[in-house]
Amino acid sequence: MAAITPFNRTLDFRYGEVATISPLVRRIIARNPSPFTFHGTGTYIVGHGEVAVIDPGPAIEAHVAAIRTALANETVTHILVTHTHRDHSPAAVLLHEATGAPTYGFGPHGSGRPDSGAEVEEGGDYSFQPHVQVRTGNTIEGRDWTFEAVHTPGHTSNHICYALSNEKALFCGDHVMGWSTTVVSPPDGDMRAYFESLRTCLARADTKDSVYYPTHGAPVDAPRPLVAALLAHRVEREIEIAACLRDRITTIPAMVSRIYASVPAVLHPAAARTVLSHLIHMVATGRAACDGPPRETSSFRLP
Repeated sequence: MAAITPFNRTLDFRYGEVATISPLVRRIIARNPSPFTFHGTGTYIVGHGEVAVIDPGPAIEAHVAAIRTALANETVTHILVTHTHRDHSPAAVLLHEATGAPTYGFGPHGSGRPDSGAEVEEGGDYSFQPHVQVRTGNTIEGRDWTFEAVHTPGHTSNHICYALSNEKALFCGDHVMGWSTTVVSPPDGDMRAYFESLRTCLARADTKDSVYYPTHGAPVDAPRPLVAALLAHRVEREIEIAACLRDRITTIPAMVSRIYASVPAVLHPAAARTVLSHLIHMVATGRAACDGPPRETSSFRLP
């Protein structure tokens, strides 16, 4: 299997403290570390005087207080949310109540497909409803900054990135991260959509976006090779699944045991959801088969 561009798991920070990332960008990291959030949620502040806040994070009182303290002499005019997992959006409501600033996002959580009841990562924030719904190409402007919205479904159906044209920077949420691959868990996570969204980012890299600011982990200073490597990784994961089927390994738990043998067992449930998402994609494109709709309990085969 081709190696992914080496991940950067180095991050110099202190919880609750504001770090200057670029002339227009600052960051505060919430104390919610986990195998899926890395050190925690990185909330970004863009601009000076009149600012936008991106991904306010979980509803942790100390984190919201740190954001408000950092902006004591400034005005929050926009609150942008990349997607509705509970480590990204719940504090948006608290920040809106404190500042009056409207929230922006693609829409509420959920693809409209029935949930299987499985939950990995931080789970969905079903209470979030943005004041302003945004779509690809929409412009969001402040006093000294301008964002272009880029819808990137896959990790969730409502995942959206914000491109800061002033600095050719993409606030990419969990769509691309420099420290880890992204979990794609059905039904709201969709592997076909994730492939397409990676290709969208690849087409924008360099010309429109020369640096990425993920919500977890350090900035990605060379996005093109990372996005290309992540795309190749997903292609090769499906090759590995096809190899399992050829060897009559037909269930997802058995595939996870083989493919993710070197990965800690605590991450295997999330791996199983991603393998299911790959298999849904493979069944839809005629490269795998099963009886009935693909489920985590299905037995799969070559068509």
